[in-house]
Amino acid sequence: MAINFQYNKTALQGLEKQLKVRVKALPTIKNKESALRVEVKRAKDEVKRLNKLLEETIEEYDSMMALWGEFDVSLVRVKDVKMSVKKIAGVQTPILDGVEFEIAQFSVFSKPKWFLDGIKVVKELAEIGIEQEFFNQKMILLDHARKKTTQKVNLFEKVQIPGYEDAIRKIKRFLEDKENLSKSAQKIVKSRQETREVES
Repeated sequence: MAINFQYNKTALQGLEKQLKVRVKALPTIKNKESALRVEVKRAKDEVKRLNKLLEETIEEYDSMMALWGEFDVSLVRVKDVKMSVKKIAGVQTPILDGVEFEIAQFSVFSKPKWFLDGIKVVKELAEIGIEQEFFNQKMILLDHARKKTTQKVNLFEKVQIPGYEDAIRKIKRFLEDKENLSKSAQKIVKSRQETREVES
């Protein structure tokens, strides 16, 4: 990264300040990246677990497959998905607080006896599916934040910090050379003055 600077002490102080800020912030950003990496893994594992649970639950009710053709799916409806927000490593993350269902009125006498169990099964499958989608979205959100944080770590470590260090080194060399030239010029002037004094 090309850093624009001038060869003077003010610019040097400004660059040193910028460098100090980045060097101080880097460990915090690295910790955030690590925390996000752990949370992404946790969410990914939870998605896998819920996927497996959903498959197992569906398999469990495979024996009732012939009956499901009779089931009235309009009896069960998701009324509300309750959620809150929690900060994880500085990232606003949704938290699933629960799923509310609405069960339509029906006559227990005119419908098959197993419909009550069917409603329970549909609710269970819907809850697992919603939770799985929730964790999937959480994983995507956290992974996006982790990627952004990794980019920032790389920007600081590989671009900005070395760029500032290089600019500071150049300014210091320039100022040292300028000082050395000034001292040399003063010596030459002094030497000439002494020579003139001796000659006169």
